[in-house]
Amino acid sequence: MKRPLIRSLIAGLALAGGSAALAVPAVAAPSADAAADRAVVRHEAATTKGEQSRVSAYWTAERMAEALPADVRFAEAGKKAPAAKKARAAAVPENPQPRLGKVFFTLGGQNYVCSGTATSSSNADVVTTAGHCLNEGPGAFATNFAFVPAYDNGSRPYGTWTAERLVTTSQWANSGDFNYDAGFAVMNENSSGRSLTDVVGAYPIAFNLARGLSYTAYGYPAARPFDGESLYSCSGTARPDRVGGSNDQGLTCDMTGGSSGGGWLTSGRINSVNSFKYTSDPSTMYGPYFGSTIQSAYNAAATA
Repeated sequence: MKRPLIRSLIAGLALAGGSAALAVPAVAAPSADAAADRAVVRHEAATTKGEQSRVSAYWTAERMAEALPADVRFAEAGKKAPAAKKARAAAVPENPQPRLGKVFFTLGGQNYVCSGTATSSSNADVVTTAGHCLNEGPGAFATNFAFVPAYDNGSRPYGTWTAERLVTTSQWANSGDFNYDAGFAVMNENSSGRSLTDVVGAYPIAFNLARGLSYTAYGYPAARPFDGESLYSCSGTARPDRVGGSNDQGLTCDMTGGSSGGGWLTSGRINSVNSFKYTSDPSTMYGPYFGSTIQSAYNAAATA
């Protein structure tokens, strides 16, 4: 898949055409578990108390305010992103919610911001976000990864949570394939020894659902005309990608950069995340279909 261009979020997606012939294996096919494991890329983050303290201290109010929307990493050199239209904004303001928050991280020496969702898991530690919010796709994993639940105009009512491990699909980490632009962060326990979702609650997650469902997508849009300081949402019915032919679904939404990774909820379950937009259609947000491949990445995080 070719690297997309940017408008107000991730835009200009173009699928590479062509097909590959499949060879018959000379040995027995790998097990389903082995195949699922190959679909996942894991990375250790802040695994020591010292590193956890360092990451927490790193995210001062000033650094959070200066962090850039993650989508600017994908912009064409010299290409400016037009301002979002103000005449009709599908995004509506929301009160802060403890299960929803902002994601902060560093890539290539630059601080960035995304959105994320506390997600039900056996370890009670998982945050769901976009793959591009924790890995370059392809390339390095993020450092200084942190999640701030219910962030609101600088307020951090539940503190700053650091990541112990970052997980994404191999398709994202190795190829930057936006069909698989999903990531999961396994958060460390807080200073009181409590897990994230035991403190803030969680949304359950669902995979392999029917297409064309009704969703509410949440995020912290930071590019104009938004400022990234408060939570917004968009609601509507998902539709197929008829622009670039990706496997993703589109939702009418005017949220901008910074909302990347915010969860799409249907019937109270997270089932996609804000991923990209096309330059030709700034009013539609696209999110990856949560199928078996993304489920394997979630399973790896949920049991870590």
